[in-house]
Amino acid sequence: MRLAVLADIHGNLDALNAVLDDLALQSPDLTVNLGDSLSGPLWPGQVADTLIGLNWPTVRGNHDRWLVERPEPLGPWEADTLPHLKTAHLSWLSAQPASRRIEDVFLCHATPGDDTTYWLHHVRPDGVFAPSPLSRVAELAGQTEAGLLLCGHTHLAGAVRLPDGRLVVNPGSVGCPGYEDDHPVHHRAEAGTPHACYAILDRRKDGWSVAFRRVQYDPTRASALAASRDRPDWASVLATGWLPAG
Repeated sequence: MRLAVLADIHGNLDALNAVLDDLALQSPDLTVNLGDSLSGPLWPGQVADTLIGLNWPTVRGNHDRWLVERPEPLGPWEADTLPHLKTAHLSWLSAQPASRRIEDVFLCHATPGDDTTYWLHHVRPDGVFAPSPLSRVAELAGQTEAGLLLCGHTHLAGAVRLPDGRLVVNPGSVGCPGYEDDHPVHHRAEAGTPHACYAILDRRKDGWSVAFRRVQYDPTRASALAASRDRPDWASVLATGWLPAG
């Protein structure tokens, strides 16, 4: 079985289209989407239309949930997004579950128990965004019964094999190669490249092999759109894979 895994598209239609072109060359048996599909200052409505038409198995991310629940105060990514969504788009988001199981594969956005907790990375007290120790990865996996555990949320690709043989994989972000956040302390996640990222997994007799795909596309249009919407952080990270200095 060949499985394609996407996460964190964040409304980037150009990056998604580049991944779709690459997927056509990979011929996966199944493609899944790990959520945070729309939020951001780009093309959320067009991305929603594309994903609804594709009908991939999808889970809800934290930004997807916030678009539906609309907490106060509304986050800037959701404020950028909601004016461009139709009722059908929000209904589609509302229908997505927090997790899914497909045979021996478990899908979630962040961790099996929560959609905002980092899994394969964590924030140190000094604000460094660092790979999680194996003990933490195993603790957050809990008793989830699946040989392959899929997550997104950090926007950084990675894979960790647990001592019991389970494999945890994050495909990286299709459409947003970095961000900064103030919880629990200020930190930055930066992929260091503007590529659209996803993963191809092949199930073999001895387990899953993982290939992280980094797809070249021209981010100029997306970066310019973000800049025109007064989002210099997005403009920089889309163009370069790095947030503005400072």
